Amino acid sequence: MDWLHVVLLAVLQGLTEFLPISSSAHLILMPRLFGWQDQQLIFDIAVHVGTLSAVLFYFRHELKPMFLDWAGSIRTRKLAGEAGLAWAVLLGTIPVGAFGLLADHYEEALRSPMIIAFTTIIFGLLLGWSDRKGGGQRSEHAITWRDVLLIGFAQALALIPGTSRSGITMTAGLFAGLSRTAAARFSFLLSIPVIVLAASLKIIELIDSGVHPDLVALAGGALISGVSAYLCIEVFIRLLERVGMMPFVIYRLLLGIALFVFFAPI
Repeated sequence: MDWLHVVLLAVLQGLTEFLPISSSAHLILMPRLFGWQDQQLIFDIAVHVGTLSAVLFYFRHELKPMFLDWAGSIRTRKLAGEAGLAWAVLLGTIPVGAFGLLADHYEEALRSPMIIAFTTIIFGLLLGWSDRKGGGQRSEHAITWRDVLLIGFAQALALIPGTSRSGITMTAGLFAGLSRTAAARFSFLLSIPVIVLAASLKIIELIDSGVHPDLVALAGGALISGVSAYLCIEVFIRLLERVGMMPFVIYRLLLGIALFVFFAPI
């Protein structure tokens, strides 16, 4: 890969992974729009590992008590401290893990620009509706099992490129009555096991394929995506209550329309 492509794609991944605009759609579309050679699966894995490191660092103070209280709940069979939130993250991951195994055979077919255009618009409108009609004052610590079920199954829809994992989980969180910040924070926590599972499966596929990667380009991509993702999370969380979801809804609508114009069959 050309280093310009490495930098641009890594920054793009870092900025879009946690915004409700679909990182997978952007990684699929940018090479097609500019006529670049596809960056291949291994690069996508590297930049996702970079964004994983960003969210781990951002939640570093919360993750330790979550893990300790979760381990304690297994021993005592009682929820205390942050154990409920930790279980919510784990159980909310089950639907996307189950559906992900089924959808793996259809991955290439779902990468169509027209499918991405459609899902970008439809789920963008749904995000805007949830921001206007949903939302509440509850934090992620007050999440219920009903909320977990709703958000977990919503996350499974993100297997369709263009849906946006962060976007659909924030949408479900807002409809469940979480505040904007709580919906975003829970969405970011949910990304941790999802990225770990997805990256692990793809790495196994990669090992079996016998590919010899450019480790320098992969390390650079991971580092750049990690830094840009961390900065994105910081700014997004600080501004979310003031600006709401509407700027992202407008962006999705414009992007979806542009994709229909560029890729619609004549």
